[in-house]
Amino acid sequence: MPKKRDGGGLSKTQQAAKFLGVSVLAGAVLAGLALPAAGALGLTAKGSVEGFDDIPANLKTPPLSQRSTILDAKGGEIAKVYSRDRTVVGLKDMSPYIRQAIVAIEDARFYQHGAVDMKGILRAVNKNAQSGGVSQGASTLTQQYVKNVFIEEAGDNADKVAQATQQTIGRKIKELKYAIQVEKELGKRKILQNYLNITFFGQQAYGIEAAAQRYFSKHAKDLSLEESALLAGIVQSPSRYDPVSAPQEATRRRNTVLQRMADLKNITQAQADAAAKKPIKLAVSRPKNGCITATDGAGFFCDYIRKVFLTDKAFGKTRKDRLKRWDRGGMTIRTTLDPQTQKAIQASISDHVYEDDPVATAATIVEPGTGKILGMGQSRPYGFGENQTVLNLSVDDNMGGGAGYQPGSTFKPVIAAAALEQGTSPEQEYSSPYRMPYPSPVQTCEGQWQGSPSDTTQNENKREVGPYGMKEATAKSVNTYFVQLISDMGICPAVKMAQKMGIERADGKPLQQVPSMTLGVQEMSPLTMASGYAAFANGGEYCSPVAIESITDARGRALEVPRTSCRSAMSKKTADTINTLLKGVVEDGTGKEAGLRGRDSAGKTGTSDSRYAAWFVGYTPNAAGAVWVGDPQHKRKMYNITIGGVPHEKVYGADTPGPIWRDAMTGALAGRPAPSLPTVPIGNPDRDKDRGDDKGRDKHKPGRGHGGDDKPGGGWDLPDWPDILGGGNGGW
Repeated sequence: MPKKRDGGGLSKTQQAAKFLGVSVLAGAVLAGLALPAAGALGLTAKGSVEGFDDIPANLKTPPLSQRSTILDAKGGEIAKVYSRDRTVVGLKDMSPYIRQAIVAIEDARFYQHGAVDMKGILRAVNKNAQSGGVSQGASTLTQQYVKNVFIEEAGDNADKVAQATQQTIGRKIKELKYAIQVEKELGKRKILQNYLNITFFGQQAYGIEAAAQRYFSKHAKDLSLEESALLAGIVQSPSRYDPVSAPQEATRRRNTVLQRMADLKNITQAQADAAAKKPIKLAVSRPKNGCITATDGAGFFCDYIRKVFLTDKAFGKTRKDRLKRWDRGGMTIRTTLDPQTQKAIQASISDHVYEDDPVATAATIVEPGTGKILGMGQSRPYGFGENQTVLNLSVDDNMGGGAGYQPGSTFKPVIAAAALEQGTSPEQEYSSPYRMPYPSPVQTCEGQWQGSPSDTTQNENKREVGPYGMKEATAKSVNTYFVQLISDMGICPAVKMAQKMGIERADGKPLQQVPSMTLGVQEMSPLTMASGYAAFANGGEYCSPVAIESITDARGRALEVPRTSCRSAMSKKTADTINTLLKGVVEDGTGKEAGLRGRDSAGKTGTSDSRYAAWFVGYTPNAAGAVWVGDPQHKRKMYNITIGGVPHEKVYGADTPGPIWRDAMTGALAGRPAPSLPTVPIGNPDRDKDRGDDKGRDKHKPGRGHGGDDKPGGGWDLPDWPDILGGGNGGW
């Protein structure tokens, strides 16, 4: 016959085993079990122990697994996470009624006997012998507590749980010895407190505080008499006496507890009768576990916190150790998430990209100088349903993201910074033809890159022809200028600059040392790009991203948390020069639609080969953010597409990511200081003006700026040119 489900009654086989166990245990105790020096017990039942002395002397009590609470930077709750829903509380935080009720129904002589209730055993043996089954058990509350400790230690390991609950004489003897130890070490009040915190009350609730919250939406200290009796009655069989699914059974069981309390003089008979007449009134709070319960799109950031915890050795030497610590819970984790920034990101995303659009968007904002992640969101909600995902599109693959997305021309400022650090003047001009072969050979960190005449690149439209200086080439995002620049400089300085700025491939592989890297053809994540650009805002100093401010454990002790690591990526002069270049992008270049009102900002647009991805990455002195739009599967080209209800013939970094960035940053920085970005003078303004702002402008789309690689230009439909070692046209 199959065993009864967990939490239910016993099968006939189990009843017989328990009957045998009670009888043998009674005999063993009466024969002198309290004198372990007498040696072996001589029990021959299957599963018995060889000797009482062989059992380890100390019961190792594992910390109880509890809820952990993840908070934002202001102390607001993001989510509760747990493997077992439990909040440990002291006796003073438990209603006197629940303390009386649990003793009355589970172990009425709890305060009179020791670890073993001799009268209870004899009574059970006699009663069970008369009935031929098991109508009474003999386990004390202390023994039940010990059994629950074994179950808790087993965790989710089914084999260990089975061992902890098996009906054998050996387990009973082991349980008994530990019960004797616990009685000596803890005393009655502590045992009762521990028992009420460890035991299972059904509905995923472990411990009395979680049970009070689950069934009545109140704290354990506020439980009434009838509520306490109901919860105490559940313990014997959480499934049978579940008040949600079996209210009649639960009512009968509650009334049994009430009568038992009256018999023991815990309450008067009148109180018991009055309480028994009351119908069960539940106020059920459904379990809210995990990042899926987070609001304002913070589920992905919440999941990122878990990934940080499981990958950082600050929280344990091995992943197994860290996972065990996370599951044990009981932590309060205060994060860097700024609620104003998070709300602004999600509001902007919702305005511009719908969750059922054929493409998605992700946005991340960090704080320059601290590395703090202030906000992280995306258009497809956190979850497992239609148009939902648990893939964090803002982060690298090893942190729960994908393989990343080509950042296109948003990589060009990295090249410019590397060149400036090598001594290149920002007024350096190149011929910048409309189309050109990649210069070859080009120096790399390991030798030379060798191309062929068929390896070519070109600008967005045929009217984009130099010569250009660095400022105008950056504003218009001229591909051929930057190809000539990296060819002159060499690839190695660009690779080293990217590394110093924390800009790495999302898949964890090293950067490919090819000239086309200047066009952003290697996949990155929004968090990586935002953190890298923050170095420009921070005077050239890069700070690694961090998400956790502090952690306290269940005892209120502070844990060590990972801190940001800052380093100089470039000189302040170089950073200030990049500020000048990128301010030009938002003031009169490809990023005009992303410019902020009333505060300095700088940034860069970008689109990838065949428009699989479009970007805007930008910053102010106090915030840096990156926005990506595209197909996470890298299959949908963004031609003739509707996004957020707006039709696009072609998607550019300026017309979709740019406005998302603008609105998110505007909301995030509302009411906050607006310091200026330090800049340096570049070029001859009169000469630049004479070059003509209308060159390459689409007259039918005012405000879109020049016909660079990231916005509408002269109306040319360009072919998809072949990739060059992962390259291609890159930053259109």
